[in-house]
Amino acid sequence: MAAVQLISTSTVHAANGRASSGRIELNTWDIRKLQIGYIQKGFLFPKPKLPLQYNSRLATTQHEDDTISFFVDCNNAGVLFIHAAADGVTISDIIKPVYVPSIVHSFFSLNGLHNYKGITHPLLGIQITDLADGIFIGFSINHVVADGASFWHFLNSWSEISKGSIYLSKPPVFQRWFPDGMDIPIRIPQSCVNVEQNNEDFILPPVRERIFHFSKENITKLKAKANAEMGTDKISSLQALLSHIWRSAIHNRSFDPDQETNYRLVVGARQRFQEIPDNYFGNAILGTFVTMKAKELVEQGIGNSAWRMNRIIAATTGESFKKVFECWPASPSFVTLSNGDALITSSSPRFNMYGNDFGWGKPIAIRSGSSNKFDGMLTLYCGAEEGSIDIEACFFPETLEAMANDQEFMHIVTV
Repeated sequence: MAAVQLISTSTVHAANGRASSGRIELNTWDIRKLQIGYIQKGFLFPKPKLPLQYNSRLATTQHEDDTISFFVDCNNAGVLFIHAAADGVTISDIIKPVYVPSIVHSFFSLNGLHNYKGITHPLLGIQITDLADGIFIGFSINHVVADGASFWHFLNSWSEISKGSIYLSKPPVFQRWFPDGMDIPIRIPQSCVNVEQNNEDFILPPVRERIFHFSKENITKLKAKANAEMGTDKISSLQALLSHIWRSAIHNRSFDPDQETNYRLVVGARQRFQEIPDNYFGNAILGTFVTMKAKELVEQGIGNSAWRMNRIIAATTGESFKKVFECWPASPSFVTLSNGDALITSSSPRFNMYGNDFGWGKPIAIRSGSSNKFDGMLTLYCGAEEGSIDIEACFFPETLEAMANDQEFMHIVTV
């Protein structure tokens, strides 16, 4: 497959030309993301019939007591914009193969950067890659300044503007939330933020990605099965689906039956805090784990693991978020990549993805970049059909091959 050729690179600044418009102090939820990578998602479109039609940097303050604080310096340093071409590469080359082609990773900018590099690199990068019969628009945004909800909020707003909207339906709220009485800015020991030595040597493992599509009908069946097994009606469709893929992944990884395996769920704060509006732009998420022994997970059906997910999520209240938030500065820890015994969920099928129309109709497909890819990463997308869900599973090739031969798992997958 042809390589991606760079056509042009430029930096886009705010039209008003202001060098600075203030600063945004970052909170615990933001700073914890320093050591992982940018969010990278992109759209595949057919070739447009019409021509293609204010950013900042992270900054730090070092204090006399050997502590450091982080903020967004709204200095109009600009957004990275790249125009590229993949000659001879077609839409079919991207969506037809069983595994996501590695060339897709080249459709994104700011590859290989950890979020702390936002001090010297753009917080947002956009790359438009011309294909033989289509275009791919890849977006890379620093995870310290935005979570998944904010990422898609940004794209949804851009789509509204592209369709002629003068006023946004959800104007973003950039001011960060802090508990009453908390010292601002958050100051942590500089020794805890020696990020140049942490994760610097991380090398993308030899994993592959495959998109598994689940129809609304099959998801409904899974949900009914999980609830019937546990004698309840509280297990959600997504909990049942994640339990289904967790069981297959562990079964086909040949785990020791007595080995513990973890599933990291991401829980949102916006629905649990009255003080945090739906249009809050920043990070408002908390990771929580479900832990089970491999034999327990595989042998007890999807209901048991799905119910455990349900209970963990139900127990993650606003007070849970607040406690973690307030205790973190005294003992800072950062989100890191998996150590191989866990599955981690990224993104959500609840985000408006296929509704993004920049003037050329809805996207054909959505794909992600190489950032934060490791054995066990599951990226969730809404499907193109209403009620369906696509899961981008990132595993070692032998695991993906075994899952493809797992009849119990594939029976629910729509090919």
